[in-house]
Amino acid sequence: MQGHLQIGIAMAIYLTALIGIGVYFARQASKSTENFFLGGRSLGPLVTAMSAEASDMSGWLLMGLPGVAYWMGLSSAFWTAIGLAVGTYINWLIVAKRLRVYSHIAGDAITVPDYMSNRFKEEKPILKVVAAIIILFFFTVYAASCFVTMGKLFHTVFDMPYIPMMILGSFFVIFYTTVGGFLAESVADTLQGFIMLIALVAVLGVGFAHVGGLDQAIENARRIPGFLEFFMTASPTTGADGVQTIAGGLPQFGQAEKFSAVAVASTLAWGLGYFGVPQVLLRFMAIRDKNEIKMSRRIATGWVVVSLLSAVVIGLLGRLIFPTALGTASEAESVFVLISSSMLPPLLAGFVMAGILAATASSADSYLLISASALAKNIYHGVLNKDASERQVLRLSRLVLLGVALVAMILASDKNSVIFNIVSFAWAGFGASIGPVILMSLFWRRTTGRGALAGMISGGLTVIIWRGAIAKLGGVFAIYELLPAFIVAIVAIVIVSLLDKPNPAVLKEFDQYADELHR
Repeated sequence: MQGHLQIGIAMAIYLTALIGIGVYFARQASKSTENFFLGGRSLGPLVTAMSAEASDMSGWLLMGLPGVAYWMGLSSAFWTAIGLAVGTYINWLIVAKRLRVYSHIAGDAITVPDYMSNRFKEEKPILKVVAAIIILFFFTVYAASCFVTMGKLFHTVFDMPYIPMMILGSFFVIFYTTVGGFLAESVADTLQGFIMLIALVAVLGVGFAHVGGLDQAIENARRIPGFLEFFMTASPTTGADGVQTIAGGLPQFGQAEKFSAVAVASTLAWGLGYFGVPQVLLRFMAIRDKNEIKMSRRIATGWVVVSLLSAVVIGLLGRLIFPTALGTASEAESVFVLISSSMLPPLLAGFVMAGILAATASSADSYLLISASALAKNIYHGVLNKDASERQVLRLSRLVLLGVALVAMILASDKNSVIFNIVSFAWAGFGASIGPVILMSLFWRRTTGRGALAGMISGGLTVIIWRGAIAKLGGVFAIYELLPAFIVAIVAIVIVSLLDKPNPAVLKEFDQYADELHR
């Protein structure tokens, strides 16, 4: 009981800091929709980098990824981490500066749908509406994954019912995001990024100390068939209820299974998602100076590499330290919480587990804010009521944010949800529907609005159809849906754009963008 109290105190300190950040930025956020949604393009390189990566990784980094490593071993988690690390670097290298420049030239766009609509000079905002609907749909799913993380965290730590704990954690994110907008979100995400990194390194150190160091950890891990292989995967033996079989006090594993070339391609394909995730793209648009992006890229890439590597290793160590404690794939996602609460002093454990809350909050706030902008700014103000005042748009944005959060909480009501699976679906949706359009709009002068629309719709539909039907055929078709959907979208953009007639005004503005880019 005393331990729970100290953990609760540490987490309460963190939650109070979040609320304080929201209140501090409330006045500035209420000045205009640009301030509320993009912070007036005033982010420095550190805040840009840390908030982009913290909002991207979410509780998936501290629960989903270690859970995969705990349950299946090294291969899947490792190749996923490699894909994400490479994708992060390439996105900062080839997209960040270009999008910062072009979004400003294209009508000073402050949301991703605004940028797409302005880039192709739509007469009827079809592209804007479709992009907003896609964002609203997939971000609601994404927000649900964050709320699942919060529920699992509080349920595991305090041994309290899942649903009330999930609602409690969600409330704090809703409050400071609704009040403080993008600046509160970005500053909070920067703080959360540092907390996440410290938490990962601290738990990693404790884990290695407990198992007797690196050499001993490797020796123990190799006793599990396929657990420490790059091209094999462990196969937990489970009963009809999906719970791993225990015999003689040890978890039972079947023969190691091959981690095929298709599986490697699937996990590496996670890196393609970066080109389409709005929470990262918005940071590119919001940085105050395009020449500061190089520094942001270095910070972001370093943070991602250390964090991903730590998360994977923590999952592996968790299996060695608590071999039988987590009997299902869903329970395995609590391995970080279990190590922290069992092996650290309660007060320190509370601050470390605030890292999980930080990871979750840093993503949930972005998802909610961008969802609100999609409906209130892009559809209501951009299409339905162009004469709406700033006050009306801000008021509706906050109402939409609350509505999306409520729907996400309903979706998160199942405590057996696997965070990794929820995130993988939403990640594929963004990567395949928005990513190809962003890339082609920045690099191919000949891209047309109809081509972009064809790519966006075909990419999004392919994700849904592939996961729901085609992947079930097995074999090569079992590949992660993001890869085939991304290819389908690129092909659709190229074919339709070549069949379409380009707008001379669009071509002229692209040339202006190209000139500005190289100044």
